[in-house]
This record gives sequence, C-alpha cells and structure tokens, in this order.
Amino acid sequence: MCGIVGAVARREVAPILLEGLRRLEYRGYDSAGVAVVNRAEQLERVRTLGKVAELAKACEQSPVQGTTGIAHTRWATHGRPSESNAHPHMCRNKVAVVHNGIIENHDSMRARQKEQAFSFTSETDTEVIVHQLCHHLEQGDSLLDAVRHSCSELDGAYALGVIGICEPGRLIAARRGSPLVIGIGTGEYFIASDVAALLPVTQQFIFLEDGDIADLSCDGMVIYDASGAPVKRVQKTSQLTADAVERGEYRHYMLKEIFEQPRAIADTLEGRLYDGRVLEAAFGHGAAEVFDKVKGVHIIACGTSYHAGLVGRYWMEALAGIPCSVEVASEFRYRKPVVRNSSLIVTVSQSGETADTLAGLEEAKRLGFGQSLTICNVPESSLIRASDLVLMTRAGPEIGVASTKAFTTQLVALMLLTIVLGRRFGMTETAERELVKQLLHLPRQIDDVLGLDRQIMQLAERFGDKQHALFLGRGAQYPVAMEGALKLKEISYIHAEAYPAGELKHGPLALVDAAMPVVVVAPNNELLEKLKSNLREVGARGGEMLVFADQNTGIASDDTTTVLPVAPTDDCVAPIVFTVPLQLLAYHVAVLKGTDVDQPRNLAKSVTVE
Repeated sequence: MCGIVGAVARREVAPILLEGLRRLEYRGYDSAGVAVVNRAEQLERVRTLGKVAELAKACEQSPVQGTTGIAHTRWATHGRPSESNAHPHMCRNKVAVVHNGIIENHDSMRARQKEQAFSFTSETDTEVIVHQLCHHLEQGDSLLDAVRHSCSELDGAYALGVIGICEPGRLIAARRGSPLVIGIGTGEYFIASDVAALLPVTQQFIFLEDGDIADLSCDGMVIYDASGAPVKRVQKTSQLTADAVERGEYRHYMLKEIFEQPRAIADTLEGRLYDGRVLEAAFGHGAAEVFDKVKGVHIIACGTSYHAGLVGRYWMEALAGIPCSVEVASEFRYRKPVVRNSSLIVTVSQSGETADTLAGLEEAKRLGFGQSLTICNVPESSLIRASDLVLMTRAGPEIGVASTKAFTTQLVALMLLTIVLGRRFGMTETAERELVKQLLHLPRQIDDVLGLDRQIMQLAERFGDKQHALFLGRGAQYPVAMEGALKLKEISYIHAEAYPAGELKHGPLALVDAAMPVVVVAPNNELLEKLKSNLREVGARGGEMLVFADQNTGIASDDTTTVLPVAPTDDCVAPIVFTVPLQLLAYHVAVLKGTDVDQPRNLAKSVTVE
C-alpha cells in the first residue's frame, strides 16, 4: 500500500526522501509527494500524479531544500488519484502530514472542522488529520502535543509523519494499526513504512508498536507509549543490504525473485532439519507443548498466501491425518465461525501487515480458537508480534507485487508444520524422513525447472492475442492452478480462471474453444489417469492445451496439445515444483503484452487497509 519516508538531519533530506520513495515503489501507488521545512522555516511541497520519477523531475524544476522533511507514495482509498489528493497534506502553511491507513470518523471531523473555518482541498480522510493538528497548534500546543491530542481524536488505523514550521528541526511519528519504523543514523533520524526505504542511510532500526509516538530531532529521540509514558524500544540491526533490493542483471524484480527460489527454499530449510527430522524448536520456544494440544488447524490468509494454505490443507489431512480448514481472511471475521477448541490458528502472509489477516487473527483470539502460529517473511511485522509461534520463510525482500518466492517458501513452511503435527497423528519416522529427503531435493528440482525458461518464453507467444485462459489441476495441484491463474491475470491482465479438472463437465467445458488456451499441471500421481480423461475432453472440443507434465506421465504432444516435460518429481512436493513454470509463463506473457510487470495497475504489494 502507501509508503512513508521522513528524515530529520543536518544535511539536505530531499535526495534521501526521493530515494526512499523509489525503494517503496513495489508497494503500489498512484501519486507521490514531498514536503520540507526550508532554511527560511517555511514549508515547501511538491506533489505529482504518477511515478516517483515524475516527482523527481518536478523537484528538479522546483527544488525543495531543507533538513527536515516527509514524503509519501499514495494508493487511492478515499478520493481518486490526483495531485490534490496526493500527500503530504498541509494546513495554513503551518504543518504537513503523511499518513498510511484509514480514519473512520473523518466525516464527523470534517463537518466540525468546516464549522471552524478550515478549508478542504482534497477528497481524502487524511486532510482531517492535518486540520486537527493545525487546530491544536493554534491553541498553543507544541508539535508533539498537537500530535498526541489529534491522535486521541482519531478512530481508525494510521501511521503518521508530521513536520511544522513552529519547530523546524523536529519530526513526529505516530503509529496505530499501520507499520512504521525508525531508522537511526549518526545525529540524524529517519522514518519509513518499510526498512527497505532506509537501507542506503542506516541498518539500525526501531519498530514502533501500536500507540507509540516518537519525537525525533538531531539532538535525540524520545518514544512515548500509548499511555504517554517514555519507553525504550529494542534497537535492531537489519541483515539486509542496500543492494539486496536491486534488480541486478534481471530485467524485472519478478524474474529475479523467480530465479532466487532455490536459494530461498534452501535458506528456509537451513537449521530446521537434523538427521532426517524436523526440529520443533524452529517454531519458537514452547512449540512442542503447543503442538501437543492441537486437535486441528485453521489457516487464515489472503490472495497468494490463501492458495498456499489450500495446498497445506491437502498435506495436513492426507499426510498428517489432522483436520484442517482454510479461510479467506477478509471473510473469516464476518461469517460468525464456530469455535473449534484446541485449534492451531495459522496465519500466512508475506508482509505480516495484511490488514484482513491481522483482523482475522484478532477475531480468532477473541473467539477462543486456540494458540497461534504465523508463517511470515518480514521480521518484526505486526503478525509476528501478535502470534504465539513464528516460522520465518527467509525469502528475503520480495519487491514484485506478484508474489513468487514468498509463495514457494510458504509451501515449504507448511510442509514443515505438517510434519511436526503429523508426528502426533500417526506419521511414522520413516514417512517423516522421506518427506525431509524430498524437501532437501527441492532446490535442485527448482533449478531444473528454471532451465525451461527459454522454452516457456517461446510458448508464451501463443498468449499474445488471447483474452482468456483456463487453468486445470487435480488434488493438491488445483490450488497451484489457482495460483497460476492469479499470476497471469495480475500481471498480463488476461482473464484467467482455475478449476479442478474433474469439474470441467459441470460448466467450464462450455468455454473451451480454439481461442481459450487451457493450461494444465500434470504430476505423476494416482490422479493421472483421471486427468488424462479430462484432457481428452478438452481436445475433443478443439481446445488448445499447454501441459506441464512429469516426464513419466506418458502425456505426449499432438495437434491440440503441447507438452513441456518437467523432471520427475516426488508427489508430495510436486505442488512446489509445478508452481515455478506457471510463474515463468505469466512473466513472459506479461513482458510480451508490455505491461508493468513489477507494479501492475490497481494493485499494491502489501494490503494494509481493509
């Protein structure tokens, strides 16, 4: 979603702010802006519609200079994409604010502020924040107190960065419900919604907690908790480097991240396996005691992570014999779910900040489902702090909006969880050792699939003039087909749907013709013969099929079918392996279509508002 950067220093901060915004572009946005307190102690602001590059050009034409400033990339929620709706927002040239989140009582605040003679120039909920800040400043508050009093009057979620001409060397940050991090330099401080924005200037960070307000100046930093008391927060050193979020030799971040999957999977397994077994301590202190009490699993996730959860359900029920349900997080909290005692609540998220998943976890706790585990890629994220147990996926920074390595490492994590729970539901040591062996072979198998890249690029040309596509899979490959369809429509804008192959005759077969390519994943398993029957149904109706098939399936190319052989793969980990060619297909089709692969229209990397 939206991105925040702020700085207070003894040097010009505009270059730092613009570079920070560039590093947050992956989050998705439609406009950008920057504001500083200049040397004359006046506010200067530049805002543009479109990319950060447009903002940088505007700043060259109208330079903003100063040592205290804030900047923002906006993804429209309240109000259409426009320059007037872009952040930072200002009031009476006294105070400026950048804001992530949603203010739920903005209508009543707006009505009251109009009575107080405040003028509105935007359609955003954020503008009520800056007017409220100005109101308290005009009542004699300091900048810090104005933020305190204003925050107490806001209902909803926010991360705020605030500067004002009353105290030109001060930056105030506040957080409730939306992530915000402080970067610590030498005699200078920074804020951002993501550490990636600040890696060129620091690797020392403090993660603000809900209700925190931070007072930052070149002379020091004070953090106040929700009660208003000064508090010390733990300072952490990031292991990321500035070049970790660079594309390197790759044309797009997405392609780089697809090719990083063997390493990401190996990193996710490292230190968690020993002598053919999974170490339960990898899930956190006291994990064994929690797992001993589990009678079922309840997975809550959104989007790609939801698809990972669906694969996890197949594994947990088929391999571990443990009941498992999977919920779309945005639906879970509203459907009045029936409480299952001793359930393990498993939240799955790349960012750990997904608003619906966080709300789902809170609702599950309120209802008393059981203890919680999060599978997540971002240390110190909100989900990690809210969960009893944690399993980090160690995928590293994922910049492309269309998730790739986060998905496959989530699957690896779910298999590890399946194994440790399976021990308690009858999984034998021999079966566990076989699954661990399959996991250890995964990086090499993914490498083999990546070797098909050039062939897949050639096959992608068949989609150049297509508007629709159908994806088919059976068993645990059905969620893989769902993920493949999602990737294609996310980045190529081709309408794509996924179905269990056995459901063809119940409706989707009516869509099949020469203009509707059908993409099939075909591992060599007990459902193979039934899948072949489904393929014959498609071929008999003139459908054009692209089949990613295990080399041992016996499926061959013919007039209606193109088969791309995939090296023989163990059935249990096949969903992970067969995901990768679908990622490559979506990528190459999108490149052919000329879309913005890393930042597809209308989408955000991390959905931090409901």
